[in-house]
Amino acid sequence: TNPGFVVRITQAGLDYAHQLGVKVLEKELAQLKLPDISGDFRIRHVGKVHYDISSLDLRSFDLQYSQISLVPSVGLRVSISNAFAEVDGNWRVKIHFIRDHGSFELKVENIYIKIDLKLGSDASGKPTIDTSDCNTRISNVRVHFYGKFGWLYNLFRGAIESTFRRSLEGKVCDNVVSSVRGELQPYLQTLPVTARIDAMAGINYSLVAPPTATARSLDVDLKGEFFSLAHRSAVPFPPLALALPPDHDRMVYFGASSYFFNTAGFAYHAAGALVFEITDSMIPKDVEFHLKTSTFSAFVPQLEMMYPDMMMKLRLSASSAPFLHIGPEGLSLRPVVDIQAYAILPNSSLAPLFLLSLVSNVSAVIDVKSGHIVGSLKVGRYGEEAAEALFLPPLSAPQVRTLQSIMNILASNILLPRLNARLDQGFPLPLPDRIQLSNILVRFHQ
Repeated sequence: TNPGFVVRITQAGLDYAHQLGVKVLEKELAQLKLPDISGDFRIRHVGKVHYDISSLDLRSFDLQYSQISLVPSVGLRVSISNAFAEVDGNWRVKIHFIRDHGSFELKVENIYIKIDLKLGSDASGKPTIDTSDCNTRISNVRVHFYGKFGWLYNLFRGAIESTFRRSLEGKVCDNVVSSVRGELQPYLQTLPVTARIDAMAGINYSLVAPPTATARSLDVDLKGEFFSLAHRSAVPFPPLALALPPDHDRMVYFGASSYFFNTAGFAYHAAGALVFEITDSMIPKDVEFHLKTSTFSAFVPQLEMMYPDMMMKLRLSASSAPFLHIGPEGLSLRPVVDIQAYAILPNSSLAPLFLLSLVSNVSAVIDVKSGHIVGSLKVGRYGEEAAEALFLPPLSAPQVRTLQSIMNILASNILLPRLNARLDQGFPLPLPDRIQLSNILVRFHQ
């Protein structure tokens, strides 16, 4: 399925995520719980030696050199080299009748860790992540014992260092897997796959395929589809292929196709939201115009004859969902607007006067603020197409043009501010928790 919305995370974005992720991983590894160690070994001419290592405390775990890189067709790879750790603890040894004990310091140097992360999606369309491979190698372990008999310590130094190396190598990967499943996976699950916008509509941001790693970016294809909460139905047009431009300078790119915006029009039309009523009380005071039959009778004399000096109501509705076009110059649409005029009779009932079907030229401007796509509309001239009058004798061309001018004024002063107020609230972008965008640039492409 083609996406209506695409998110691209570049190497620059991964580098930033790496700065924060390594701090979390250092904190997790510094909390490693190393088990007590005990054992026996034989020394020629001495006999059996028994030792116990206990109260192990990992004082630090420093990941000095690390990076996150893209692995095409696999996912992500975290590489760590020249890391080091420091461990404190107590020791106790027994050789025949000789017993001794003390403390020790252990320095683990040149730790190399390689972690492969596999990205996917679950049945609900949320992203998933898991460790597909983890390897740890430690090339240098040095232990310093504190106690009375120096010659005793050297007898089992090599055994202790070797045991520590094996124990730590296994524990590091165990904690990495635990950290990915306990920290990273729940965090990715905070990505909203459905977002309720208002009482009428929501957005479906579920993944249509697992994330794709390439040599330069990590691309995530999302449904990117608005839906009506009350009348959810299949969109009657398919999403076309969406290819982001080859830019990779920014950390993250969001691509929204015309399908994304057009499903918004379809959803709100299905929800009955594209119907507006205008009465005289809604006309701004600085507009010298009243919605009365006496006002309109100046150019449609029939109105004053049939309904003298009565208040009027206009009902504006879209005969079909508006279809938006995106080009290098911006966004535009040409909705067909039905304008039904009524006379308000003394008993408050409505008498239909005329119906105009007009085509309007609308341009749209969008921006991103506080993680939301916001926008505004500007209405241009009404087209001459499909202008007709019902319930009255047919209108002449000058009468139609005059009505068009009046409707343009009313739309610009009443309808447009209401629509723009809603668009200024915006629609949320698909962002996990605690993510904020900065240095935002909006561009339009064909």
